[in-house]
Amino acid sequence: MKSEMVQSVVMVKGMLVLPETVAEGAVIIKAGIIAEVLIGAEQIQSWLARTGENARQAVRDSGENVESYRSSALEIIEADGCYVLPGLIDVHCDAIEKEVQPRPNTLFPLDMSLLEFERKLPLHGITTMYHSLSLGVGLSLRGEHLLTQMVELIRSYREQRSVVRNRIHLRYEISYLPGLPIVKRYVDEGAIDYLSFMDHSPGQGQYREPGSFERYVMKNQSVSIDEVRIIVEELMGNRRQIDWAGLEELGQLAVQRGISVASHDDDSSHRVDQLKGCGVSVSEFPITMETALYAVQQGLHVCVGAPNIVRGGSHDKNLSAAEAIAAGAADIICSDYHPSALLNAIFKLVDEGITTLPAAVRTATLAPAEALGIASEVGSLERGKAADLVIVDRYKGHPWVKRTIVGGKTVYTALTR
Repeated sequence: MKSEMVQSVVMVKGMLVLPETVAEGAVIIKAGIIAEVLIGAEQIQSWLARTGENARQAVRDSGENVESYRSSALEIIEADGCYVLPGLIDVHCDAIEKEVQPRPNTLFPLDMSLLEFERKLPLHGITTMYHSLSLGVGLSLRGEHLLTQMVELIRSYREQRSVVRNRIHLRYEISYLPGLPIVKRYVDEGAIDYLSFMDHSPGQGQYREPGSFERYVMKNQSVSIDEVRIIVEELMGNRRQIDWAGLEELGQLAVQRGISVASHDDDSSHRVDQLKGCGVSVSEFPITMETALYAVQQGLHVCVGAPNIVRGGSHDKNLSAAEAIAAGAADIICSDYHPSALLNAIFKLVDEGITTLPAAVRTATLAPAEALGIASEVGSLERGKAADLVIVDRYKGHPWVKRTIVGGKTVYTALTR
């Protein structure tokens, strides 16, 4: 990090990934905000003419003698011909759960887990993270007690300091009836930034295949077949008591508070319509192409998983995320459970000819920003937005983050290429 006296940053020699094109240029940052986006030599020279001799000399020196110009409060960053992307916005990632509980029955302190997890995000180009915290499963971090602790921890932490922009995505299991007042309180208080309604019950959605729910719970929570039968019986009993009127009221309240609402694992047009009545504007991980296309037709954003793209398909044999992007049936990708997949998925979409680089980058920057109502602040390299930027090189075909900047400050620099 540079000294506080550095008020301006000039990023030069970069291939800027703009919303619709890629162009060689420079980015001028002042007080954490993008002050100028300069395309081509003519615009850069025009800016230099307006800025003064110190800046002209510093840029000509390309940073070699920047120490001589500290009094000009100017920092020069060379992108060396690499791509300059807006910082990635991850709207759905539950990897914090594995940081807290890497193995069954092995819980780590929540504060340590948050700090260690956050440190990993800039090296993947993620500058805004919507930590996905689930209420209703009753196990591990997804249980009420630890979840509420984590919500309060993130809220407190981001008021004091942050490496990235930490946000809260509260995932509510609608069959968990005692959770409704908890979620409503968080919505009322403005304690969360994104809300999704989930239904992880057997026989529908992600668990349409008979026995798939039972196998998942036994594997991930180390419970016996007898224990999982009890879980299923209780779950199905609760599901029959879902308060749909209460959900609709809750969803509309969130919308009124400026909190975007999502559905999860939609498997039919009926499901999309049902949840849209609850204020839903984002459909996460639709199960089939038909459902995804229907959601788009209804004006919803559709979010698919980056691991699905990187691995070449769904591990549950559901909708192919790459095919959804190609068909115009999805406009957002998220890391889901594996943060490093997000940037890799962007470049795989380009390398396989599915879409252009600007379009691929939009799926993890501008599109999620628009869906969550923060596009006026972040999501693209545009004047007046927060200076969240990522310099990306390629190494053996893989995207390689060289530098990550959040609010104009460097939070990560790769030591080697």
